[in-house]
Amino acid sequence: MPKILLIQGANMVHLGKREPQFYGTTTARELDALVTGWARERGVTLEIYYTNVEGEAINRIYRALDEGFDGLLMNPAGFTHAGYALRDCIKGAALPYVEVHMTNVEKREIKSVLGVAAEGVVAGFGTTSYRLGLDALLDVLERRRAALRQLA
Repeated sequence: MPKILLIQGANMVHLGKREPQFYGTTTARELDALVTGWARERGVTLEIYYTNVEGEAINRIYRALDEGFDGLLMNPAGFTHAGYALRDCIKGAALPYVEVHMTNVEKREIKSVLGVAAEGVVAGFGTTSYRLGLDALLDVLERRRAALRQLA
């Protein structure tokens, strides 16, 4: 059973309350229920962690390594613009990482500094971005397991 950490970055705790014209009216609690359900359907152990502090996200990723997590799914949100320390952490931790955004960040001309550390980025599909990102991360994990089996 894969063990995935979902980090919700800066401002995500206020989902449904801030800028509904971009992010809709789904609350953080409602999104958690959706993602938890999708994870359960796929046999995934999922932990969701919210933080508005980049250093806390970094500390949580390093703890995830010690706790045996298999992958990282993250909406960096407010860290998207300037999360260079977080990017270095992700690269150093070497956990498979998929980045998700509810809005199409390209359309909004937002450049993610974290995207270069990701296996891939899913953006622009609202809450569905999380389901697509989870499935993509599970695919990455399966391909890595298959490659290891071939080496054995």
